Amino acid sequence: MKKSYLLRVLALGLATTWFAQSANAETVLKLGTVGRLGMPIGDAIDQALVPKAAELSGGELVVEPHYRKSLCGEQKCGEQANQGLLQLWTSSTANFGNFGTALSIFDLPYIFKDIESADRISEEWMSDLQCKEAAETTGHICFVVYSSGGFRELGNATRPIHTPDDMKGLKWRVTKSPIEYTLVKNWGATPVPYDWTQLYQGLQTGVVEGQYVAIPWQHVAKLHEVAKYFTKIGGSWSGNQISMDITQYNALSPEEQKWVQESTQAFGDSVRALDQKWVEDGITAIKQDIEEWYVPNEEEMKLWRIGAIGAWKDAKGTYDPALAERALAEQGLDDFIATLKAAGAL
Repeated sequence: MKKSYLLRVLALGLATTWFAQSANAETVLKLGTVGRLGMPIGDAIDQALVPKAAELSGGELVVEPHYRKSLCGEQKCGEQANQGLLQLWTSSTANFGNFGTALSIFDLPYIFKDIESADRISEEWMSDLQCKEAAETTGHICFVVYSSGGFRELGNATRPIHTPDDMKGLKWRVTKSPIEYTLVKNWGATPVPYDWTQLYQGLQTGVVEGQYVAIPWQHVAKLHEVAKYFTKIGGSWSGNQISMDITQYNALSPEEQKWVQESTQAFGDSVRALDQKWVEDGITAIKQDIEEWYVPNEEEMKLWRIGAIGAWKDAKGTYDPALAERALAEQGLDDFIATLKAAGAL
């Protein structure tokens, strides 16, 4: 009897707390994310998005984050947003592709030459243009496109790699991404689809010999303990986005829409700064424990970019070639533009 009474009191307390919170806030936006506190996406939500929404609205707009897949995974979050079960969600630009091709341009290998160029071009114009297209074609309005881990880089347990020829004969772990598979194959290695959770052991035993993974995640997984040779070639940018179901966004008042726009922009500024530091810290830590950290010269980089041509050709029709050329030209990648055009990929 006493236990039952305590449970009723606890339930009443929780209900009272929930009612008080609901009564004090006109609008609550549930946010589903795989991000977590202690990493850039989660920290930017906690330190920028949530407080900025509260500040701008005087507490009338509340962002309620649900971290680490507690509500949903990336694609499922988008589906739940369309169903009205949540409002805001984050995902990789690749997984946003389940709803349309508006953000596919961000996944083209070597569309950006470095993290500074990626952040600048995305922030200055590309994010706005592609997010407007997303609002018209996907059922979601995205607010910011940003990085989660910078670029994928090569790490391997066998030998130094300076040019694609050095990869020949090596068994290279890949994900299910067609772009990654094409890149690794064109660079000369043998692509081996292999589970992320088994990668450390796979490198130890030689089942696979190398990986193409963003540096912070290589550091988190301690892959540098077994893969002692790293090559900083960039290529595939780890694009992510934050968006809202367009129907629910259109149902907000103009003032609420402004609050959402400005608070997500604050999130974007925060997550970009946090992500750059996360990448830099990962590089510093890895360098202390490996045999070689190699940075190819520009002539060698041209060879790496040639391996991306097949991926661009496969993706043709999913991106605006004029916008892709504009991005490349702004970075001085005229030779790559000429190579892509000659191959019919641009």
